[in-house]
Amino acid sequence: MDPLTERQVVDWVAGALDQGTGGHIVTPNVDICRAVSTNPALRALVAAADVVVADGMPLVWASRLLGTPIPERVTGADLIWSLSAMAATAGRPVYLLGGPPGVAARAAKALAGRCHGLEVCGVDAPPFGFEKDPEEVGRLRAKLVAARPSIVFVGLGFPKQDRLIAELRADAPGAWFVGCGSAIAFAAGAVPRAPAWARRAGAEWLFRLVGEPGRLARRYLVDDVPFAMRLMARSLLGRR
Repeated sequence: MDPLTERQVVDWVAGALDQGTGGHIVTPNVDICRAVSTNPALRALVAAADVVVADGMPLVWASRLLGTPIPERVTGADLIWSLSAMAATAGRPVYLLGGPPGVAARAAKALAGRCHGLEVCGVDAPPFGFEKDPEEVGRLRAKLVAARPSIVFVGLGFPKQDRLIAELRADAPGAWFVGCGSAIAFAAGAVPRAPAWARRAGAEWLFRLVGEPGRLARRYLVDDVPFAMRLMARSLLGRR
């Protein structure tokens, strides 16, 4: 994990864009860390990113227990707003890739409404299973390259979004790609986000669990909570 604040990430991206350099941001949460811990290929995928910041309070707490504190949680759902605000000020276009049909367009309207002067140079909502269809991937690639974005928000979930980013980076070497999970849906208002107090308390997962129990119960309660507890215990023991 890079020990960066959200403001520092935005400044890093702005400086790199000024130099004509692109990159890839990954924001691991507990679920991603659990997957990476047992899968070398996914571990390499995350390690290849230029910026890796913690999207999860348990990761911040574990870093403090270990004695190597991360300054704050930095989420894709927050970066989509702060990076778009920077892009609007700098006159740099952004591109939204992901979400169900129509959601990215709604997110583009919301971002442009809050970030005065923002240019959203394209949106795309590839169909389910597109990554297995070379023609569909080619269409997506051609559309993105033609749009010439400076920042691309890819909200397809890990690891699909980050595998796609790894494929596309060579086609847009000067752009920054942000694997942002549900951030596009949050920005569009298609999925409600937890209130600020719940996010600060590390309870955003609980808010999402209540909203989508059928989809998230096993992931959160069976897989992620025990992993987070083990992670914090090992961090404390490692420090001692």
